Order: sequence, then C-alpha cells, then structure tokens
Amino acid sequence: MMTCNASMLEVIKNLPNSPGIYQYFDKNKKLLYIGKAKNLKNRVKSYWRFTPSLHPNPNLSPRIYKMISEAVEIRYIVVESENDALILENSLIKQLKPKYNILLRDDKTYPYIYIDLDEKFPRFEITRKVIKGNIKYFGPFSTGARELLDTIYENIALVQSKSCIKGNKACMFHQLKKCLAPCEGKITPYEYSKLVDEAIDLILHKDKVISLLEEKMIFYANNLNFEEAKIYRDRIKAIKSAELFSNVDIAKLEDLDVFYVYINDKKAIIIRLFIRKGKVISSDNSTINLQNNDINEVYKRVILDFYSTQTPLTSNKILVAEDFEDRKLLNEILSDKFKKNISIITPTTKTRKKLIDICKLNASEVLKTTPKTDIYQELQNYFNLSNTPYSIEIFDTSHMQAQANVGAKVVYRDKFIKEEYRHYNLETKDEYSQMRELLTKRAMSFDKLSPPDLWLIDGGQAQIKIAKEVVDSVGVDIDILGIAKEKIDAKAHRAKGGANDKIYSFDGVYKLNKDNKLLQFLQKLRDEAHRFAISFHRKQKLKQDKEIELLQIKGIGKAKIKRLLDYFGSFENIKKANFEELNKIIDKTTAKNIVEHYHRT
Repeated sequence: MMTCNASMLEVIKNLPNSPGIYQYFDKNKKLLYIGKAKNLKNRVKSYWRFTPSLHPNPNLSPRIYKMISEAVEIRYIVVESENDALILENSLIKQLKPKYNILLRDDKTYPYIYIDLDEKFPRFEITRKVIKGNIKYFGPFSTGARELLDTIYENIALVQSKSCIKGNKACMFHQLKKCLAPCEGKITPYEYSKLVDEAIDLILHKDKVISLLEEKMIFYANNLNFEEAKIYRDRIKAIKSAELFSNVDIAKLEDLDVFYVYINDKKAIIIRLFIRKGKVISSDNSTINLQNNDINEVYKRVILDFYSTQTPLTSNKILVAEDFEDRKLLNEILSDKFKKNISIITPTTKTRKKLIDICKLNASEVLKTTPKTDIYQELQNYFNLSNTPYSIEIFDTSHMQAQANVGAKVVYRDKFIKEEYRHYNLETKDEYSQMRELLTKRAMSFDKLSPPDLWLIDGGQAQIKIAKEVVDSVGVDIDILGIAKEKIDAKAHRAKGGANDKIYSFDGVYKLNKDNKLLQFLQKLRDEAHRFAISFHRKQKLKQDKEIELLQIKGIGKAKIKRLLDYFGSFENIKKANFEELNKIIDKTTAKNIVEHYHRT
C-alpha cells in the first residue's frame, strides 16, 4: 500500500499505469471516497485540472466535485487486474464506510429450500449458503421459506428429522402418520421419491400450499379454535408476501434474477424479482439514500453485495433494467465465482420488458410510502451528525460485583433487527474497560457485517470518548452519541417517557425536554439494549451460580461439570437426573453425592 505524504500534484503525476483502488482523505485524515481503476494514473487524473494550479475538474458531478474539493491526500493500492480492483473496492467500502460512496444499509442473505438427492431418503431443509453434494435448490425466498417447509412436512409423510433415519426404529412421527418409517424399511426409496416429487410440486405451485392452509384455517375457525386459525392465517400471509406478482407468468421456462434501480430525489429504490421456471417465486425491495444519481455505482454495489456470500445462485441470467459501465466486468467476476457462465443482460424482448415495467410500477409504490422527512434527518440536523443515521447500533454492558460481565449490541433500521442482535462475554472488570472491549469486538467484525451510521452508547462523555478511540483505530466513519440516565438521589432513574436523560456528543451535552420525540426515540433504543443486556446477564449469572453450587459437591470439578453438561444439556437436567443416569457419565461416588445433595436441597 502506498501512502502519499508528498504534495497532491506530485502524487498524481507519479501514479502507476496499473489497475488498483484509490482513496481520498480530508484534512482530518477521514476517508472520503474509495474508487477502483483499470488504470490508476488515467482515472485519478480525470478528477483534476492542472492549470494554472491543481483544482477539481469542473465537469464532475456535484457530489464528486465537493469530495475532490475536500481532499488533501491520496492513497492507493495496486492489484493484478481490474477484477481484483472491483472486488477490493467493494470489500473496503463495506468495511470502512467512506463518506461519499454509496452505502447499502443491510447485509441481507436470502434463504433457499434445498434437498440432497444423494441421500437414500432425503429431507428438505433451509440454507443461506452453498451445500456440498448433489443438491437441488428452490428459491431464494424473501419471506415464507420456513412457513412453506412447515406446511410440506405437515401434509407429506417425509422423514421428519435427521435423527429419525439413523434410529432404525419407528418414532412418534410414524405413530402420528407423519412419516412412513423408512428406517424400518416400510417404504422403498422409489416410493419415497414419489413423496419428494409431491413436495417439489408444492414448492413450485404455492397456490396449492395456500389452498391447504386456507382449508385448515377455516376448519379451526369454524370449531372456534381461533389460536390455531391465527397460526395458519399468519402462515398464509408470510407465503403470499414473498410472491407479490404470482399472476405473472412469462410463458417461458427460464430462470432469471431481476434487479431494477429507480432513482428519484436522492433516493434509489432497489427492486428484486426471482423467477424460476417462468414464474415469480419471490420479490423484495430496499432503499438507498444518494448524494448523486450514479446508476453504475448503484447497480455495481447492489449486485456485488447480493452475490458476495456463497449464495446458491440457481440462475445463469441476471436481468437489469439498463446497461451500466461495469456490467461486463461483473459478468466476469460472477462467472469466475460460481464456475459457470453468468450473463448480466438488459431487456430486449417484450416479455422481459414487461418484467421491468412491473418493477418500475412497484418502485413507484415503494417511493410513495417513503417519507420525505423523517426522524433520522432530524437526528442528523439536531446533533450535527456527518451521516443520516438510517442504521443504528446500540451498546450496553451489564455486571454485578464483577461477575457475569456481559455486553450487548442491538440493531435498529426502521425497526429492531433482532437477527443481528449480539451478546458478548467480557473479560474486563470495570465499566470503562468493558465498553472498550465490547466496541473493539464489534469493530473487529466490520469485514463480515458493515458498520452502521451511528453508535448509540449507554453512557456519557467518557464512554463516547472510548468509542471514538475504537472507531479511529480502524479508520471507519461512524457518528457517536451517548445517552446517560438521569440521576435522582445518586441513582439512575429509568421511566418510559419520564426520564430527563442527557445526550452526549462531541459538540457538547444536550438536555432535551422529556416530551421531545428525539429523546424518546433514543431512550427507546437504549432501553431495548439494556433489556437485552440484562436478560443475558441474568442467564449467565444463573449459570455461574449453578456451576458454583455443583463445584461445592465433593468429587466435582470443572472437567466433570463439562462432561455432565455435554450429556444432559443443562444444569436443570443434571439436577433431575437419577443415580443410574448420572453413573453412565461419572463414577458411582460422585453420582451418589450429586443425588444426595439435590435431594437434601
């Protein structure tokens, strides 16, 4: 990596004619922009004019012109090919979150239903990554994959669980007539394959699945069993929501992944359609906030990010609404990644143009429901944030007398994203060291999960200073706010809507009225992180207490506790176990001591 301490002009003149990535930094060493180039010298020179002195090219877009005007330093990395440059650019943008690059707000992966056809009696399962073997995939599904699979297992007598086929003895699923006991040879592989075909037919024709579910919903409702009816109603809703265009049939048995970008007033609406065997099986949308209408950048980031994981790509064709600069380069990268010829194509036939028209219509509807001003913009303006905080991570720690030290991360993007919540066991003892350890653990995972726009820390000036040190150490642009609980008689006061908490930033301390909606919003986020941290702390504390109780029994050590937990699964199961069960794992004397201890207590 080349760091340029000389003048900008000297650096630009001496750039190599090689592929690579370039980075612009401002006077505060903050990363402004990352770009890739087939030829670094030509690409970077195109941003500038050199007479009478070095200044930004007046033909640049407003966003890039503003960025170039702020730049005082260039760094670059040389790579072997333009492909490598594009991959490195995308990876660094996700990790470092430069101010002027287009940023996607989620790292969403889509589930697939799959079946391993090498197995004698295969099962359908869900995956988000590539599985080795003779695998047949169905999907991707934006929603409803689990509900679809549950319906299949309720209605077709397939092997219900992995352990069933290994037991060589019919289980309760056979008694319930939900499995035909291939483990006892009561069905042949050929007969079982017919059941697999039935299941595949349901996956491919979700209207049949909906009919089955509606029958059950009506049955339970007529019998006044409304709780069961509600389960089926919700399942129908989940499956239907994945297939907004179920009436679309392109009359050709082809597979297509469709990406459509609709740009309007500094917002890009991304519409995704997934077509299998000529039918739309699922659809999805997301919104990106833009500073510039750079269609190439949007398509590049959307497609690269979608296929960045080892997704089971089941289509050889990706349909986009219009051509863009890096389309052929992405063709090469994806073809190399998936070891087959992938084509990113634009619509030329009437049928494919119709698909783009459907995407356009849906994008317009999404845009109508997107508010023009929102609480995120108000937060940015009020607290002078450098980013609009569409993605927020909230952190809290919890401990009791230096025991069961834990940290928690909660994620908010229009709603709480519970699948991205994380618990952390912490080694350090005091609250400041714990916050540093917690934030450092998160920062070390930026390469796997992109940074947010804002960190909200449960704490005051000392905690946000720690957060800034962590952020600066990895070179990422994240805004930081702290929220400190109001003190009443030297004790933290927490009351929904009634606590006059202080908000800390590097501009100062904000004391908002308790009715202020910004304060209430930040309190809501902080309280969720606190709840999540406390629940994990209590769980860990209870676990520690039970381990300590076991250690007090004569003959018990850490090694025996591990063996008991590995076998029984929980302290509660150890407590309930009888002498014979315990003696299978440990010696007679210790087993007897455990039984006597819990019998007395």
